[in-house]
Amino acid sequence: MRLSTTEAPKEQNVSLGPQVAEGEPVFGVADIFASFNDTFVHVTDMSGKETISRVTGGMKVKADHESSPQSALRALARAGMSIGRIEYFTPVPTDCTRRKGGRRGRL
Repeated sequence: MRLSTTEAPKEQNVSLGPQVAEGEPVFGVADIFASFNDTFVHVTDMSGKETISRVTGGMKVKADHESSPQSALRALARAGMSIGRIEYFTPVPTDCTRRKGGRRGRL
């Protein structure tokens, strides 16, 4: 009986980010959600389907989980990202909001 020699599997480099050359700019979309308690930064590719990074406020800024989008922009700029365009998006109701008082009204 012949002994079989097994070859060690070759190591593979696995990269979770986009495959680009060194020094080539990578474009993406950073969605910043600032609630009253915390700030969330979600970085995706241009289509918005593939997540590159997801960070909350306490992971980068240690000042009581700052809940402002300006602190998130400062953290992105410190990380070396160049910011191209800023869009401010707040949902605006298309109809009138419901007044308080319930179904029978306020007396």
